[in-house]
Amino acid sequence: MDSNSVSPMPELAPIAEFDKSPPSPPNEEVPMDDLPPPPATISQAEGKKLKVQRSRSYDSEEHERGACEWCEYALVITLATILLIGVSALTIFWTFFYREGYGWADDIPEKQFNLHPTLMIAGFITFSGFSVLLYRICRCFRRIYVKLLHAIFHALAFPCIVIGFLAVLDFHNKKGINNFYSLHSWIGFVAMGLFGLQYAVGFFSFLLLLICNKGTANFRASLVPIHAAFGVLTFVLGVCACLTGLTEKALFTLGSETYASMSTEAIVINAIGMSVVAVAIVVLYTVRGTGGYRLRKVAQNPS
Repeated sequence: MDSNSVSPMPELAPIAEFDKSPPSPPNEEVPMDDLPPPPATISQAEGKKLKVQRSRSYDSEEHERGACEWCEYALVITLATILLIGVSALTIFWTFFYREGYGWADDIPEKQFNLHPTLMIAGFITFSGFSVLLYRICRCFRRIYVKLLHAIFHALAFPCIVIGFLAVLDFHNKKGINNFYSLHSWIGFVAMGLFGLQYAVGFFSFLLLLICNKGTANFRASLVPIHAAFGVLTFVLGVCACLTGLTEKALFTLGSETYASMSTEAIVINAIGMSVVAVAIVVLYTVRGTGGYRLRKVAQNPS
């Protein structure tokens, strides 16, 4: 074979051209039932109506399941009302039946002193207890009405505390007795100071600042837990002042021997003290305890 001769190349098969056209749709059609429904457009009025219906159904379901909570709610309200009114009524009975009533005269300073325990119990226990209790459980009213009710009860307690303090201060000056020497007077002085401070801060922050509601909303919201904590502390200090004052009155007036012999007046004084303790238990249970959380939940406005 000649070396210069070139063997012919084998003829290649033509390259197949790929079809670039899009694939034809399948013959099967997707049923409309399998497709998700289009987003429904709900008007604003229908949305509000649906929201109200949902809240009502949730609220009714919550009330149906909370029958025991409603019974607890009614029981605590009834018990607290009886104790708060009863402790003041029992103090007035003790004063008229055993201590010859009230007065503000130089000839009988003891009658002037009788204003002190009655007004202090009315201010620190009855009116302050109602104020704290009703502010926690009356969530069915509008918030502004609850604040006004809270302020009204504290406004009723304020003159009772002031007049009761002036009565005992004037009595001590007439009798030549030193002021602020006992533990009772120290606790009472701190309780009065906190009460005045709480009333001033609460009146300014939660009532006057409502004039600029939006601008002061964050400040008032941050002040709520502080105001509530010091309010409970003031109430507890008032309870301690009343208990120590009743003990002092029983020892100084009846004497240790008569008081130890459990006379009828001693029993009445102890009953007043135990009523004060019962009020403190009910109020603190409602405000801070588990039952208080349930009561606030039951009485909360669904709107």
